[in-house]
Formats: sequence, C-alpha cells, structure tokens
Amino acid sequence: MRLIPALDIIDGKCVRLLNGNYQKMTIYSDDPLEMAKRFEAHGMQYLHLVDLDGAKSDRIINYKVLEKIASKTSLKIDFGGGIKSNEDLHIAFNSGASQITGGSIAVQNPKLFTDWLQLYGADKIILGADVIDEKIAISGWQEESEQTIIPFLQQYRDGGAEYVICTDISRDGTLTEPAFALYEKVLNTIPGIKLIASGGISDTEALFKLDALGCDAAIIGKAIYENRIMLDELEKLVG
Repeated sequence: MRLIPALDIIDGKCVRLLNGNYQKMTIYSDDPLEMAKRFEAHGMQYLHLVDLDGAKSDRIINYKVLEKIASKTSLKIDFGGGIKSNEDLHIAFNSGASQITGGSIAVQNPKLFTDWLQLYGADKIILGADVIDEKIAISGWQEESEQTIIPFLQQYRDGGAEYVICTDISRDGTLTEPAFALYEKVLNTIPGIKLIASGGISDTEALFKLDALGCDAAIIGKAIYENRIMLDELEKLVG
C-alpha cells in the first residue's frame, strides 16, 4: 500500500481543518515547499496537495504552490481543489501535477469529468468521493449532494475510473480511526477499484488495517503534523 502525506493549502500556507470546517483551521507551516522537502527526505515518493481556497471557489487558486513543489522535488503530486474547467485542468498539469483529483466537478458536470477520463486516462484522473453519512459532499465540503457513494462510484467505475480518494468527512482531522467499514463495503461492492483512504488515520496500526482491507493507498495528514505518526516510522514502512 502506498503512503501519501498530505498538504492542504490556504493563502499559500500549510493547514489542516477539522471535519472540513474552514473556521476550525490550524496553520502548521508558512512554507509548503519546506514540508514537501521533509517528506521527500524521509523517503516519501507521493504527495497529496489540496488547494482549499480553490475547493470552495470556482477555479484553481494555489497553483503556484504546486509549481514550486513540483519543480523543486521529485514527488509525484496528485492535486485537487478548484479544478472545475478544462483551463483549470491544464493549469494543474502544466504546473507539475502527476495526477489531478476531481470531486465537485464529477457531481456537477459528469460529462466533462468523463471526457477527462477518456482523454487523459484513468491513471491521470482520480475521482474524489468525500462523504457525510455516505452522501457525496462538494464545494470544499460546504455542500451535500443527493448522490450516495456506492452508485456514484459504480457509475464512474463503469465509465473507466480506477482511482478514487474517499474521505469520511466526519473523521477528517479527528485522529480517531479511518472509515474501515465504509472502505470494506466499497472494496467488496466495486471490484477493481483502487481505493485511496483518507481521514481519521492516527497511528501506524490503522495503516496496517487499511493495507489488509486491500486499499491501494492511504493519505496521512494531521497525524504527521501532530507527531502521532513520525516521519521516521513512515520511512521504515516505505523502505
């Protein structure tokens, strides 16, 4: 299972939210590049970079942060937040993203998202599925849609999607535990899906459980910043 540290960006700073609440924000670093270099120095190969300003806006905003990290590290970056048009997609890839994650756009404009899958391939386009009580949330988790996760994922799996980042918002930033039951349900229901778990990871034991479930990868955020999981530990697991 791949281990992917997370960088969430607001105003060019590295932050974490609690349950997706922009009013409950903690700033961990004024220099996302420095954080990314720390991850790289400890053997990390991947990075999950989220433009939280863009997520609740109508366009990508913090692409300069992406550009800086991509040009000064060898990390393979999946980038999300605010990618809602062809122009945004081009900006993200031109700024150095290896993959992009589309969440809101997959709900609001499924034809465009499906076009991206067909044009760029499933290895470049990740489906974002952020959920509250198994309903898909959009616009930086500020809105709840009527779509439920299993039919939503099945629709896109049938349309060629392979990778999905699934975050149970009620667990995000809580350092409790991941949504094991939800992930097991998804993996048992939708064969071939490459599930990237996100939210609630607080220790390495959770990582072992996610690996045993069959997750393709796990995104680790607050547990790193709060020193619940040390980068030295992750380096050993990656190695």
